[in-house]
Amino acid sequence: MSRYLASRLLEIVITLAVMSLVVYLLIGLMPGDPIDLMISGDPKMTSADAARLRAVYGIDKPLLERYLAWAHQALLGNFGYSRSFNQPVLAVLWPRLLNTFELAGIALLVATSIALPLGIWAASRPRSRTDYVINLLSFAGISTPPFWLALLLITLFSVELGWLPAGGAADLRAGTGWAAGLAQTLRFMVMPILTLSLLQLGTYTRFMRGAMIEVLRQDYVRTARAKGASERRVLLDHAFANALPSVLTVLGLSFGGLFSGALITETMFAWPGMGKMIYQAILDNDYNLALMGLLIATFATIAGNLLADLALVALDPRISISDRG
Repeated sequence: MSRYLASRLLEIVITLAVMSLVVYLLIGLMPGDPIDLMISGDPKMTSADAARLRAVYGIDKPLLERYLAWAHQALLGNFGYSRSFNQPVLAVLWPRLLNTFELAGIALLVATSIALPLGIWAASRPRSRTDYVINLLSFAGISTPPFWLALLLITLFSVELGWLPAGGAADLRAGTGWAAGLAQTLRFMVMPILTLSLLQLGTYTRFMRGAMIEVLRQDYVRTARAKGASERRVLLDHAFANALPSVLTVLGLSFGGLFSGALITETMFAWPGMGKMIYQAILDNDYNLALMGLLIATFATIAGNLLADLALVALDPRISISDRG
């Protein structure tokens, strides 16, 4: 186990190093730089002032040299300052990372807790009316644009019914108590979580249904039925236990994608999360903030894959750590 984790840790370090180089070069090759934005905001700035500022910020150096300087500081724990917020990058990232983690984590739990039973139910009744209805709803969820779904929810729950706020996040600085603060936070989170859950629900249901149908065709399932096992035991103890490992890989990969893929949802509901922050940092040429945000999203994807592999080993005795190496 320790050898496997050490090799995976080395892979993570190498992947993050390569990704940091690629992302830094891509951001650096974008037209314009922070000094150009300063010039557009201050018409009185001369070309000499701009050249002096580029020298101060190190933008006048070759791109690869700038990356090596950043990497050296990052190894020392200094990830630089955000030009947009005038704060250290980690101070800007931390609260937004927590917001996205709450949103993505709860949405994943909600979608999974609904999708897995639906997939089992559809697979147990193939080509039935129930199966067709679940498939239709799954395809509808997969095909629905996030912005359109968000607009529908805002129109219904905020404009028509007035039950929920249209966007934003709860402000807990007033000190209203933990119960009132929790209720206020949940009111702001309901629609973003509902949007993300509905968008993921169809995908997870389809994967669960496909895995279950594949397992239900195996000989050991027919043998269990021939021995008189109840349908519930066949579905849960035999089929579901063997179909779950293949679904876990999809769940692990999609969890990382939620960290950076919730851009539209976070923008529509003005939720202060990672996706919205990464997008705005790229637009503002905020190199340090955009780079660290993308690296965190990359790390979340890798970590989700690793957790899925460890869960596979724990759930399936036929798989060992050496098989995953």
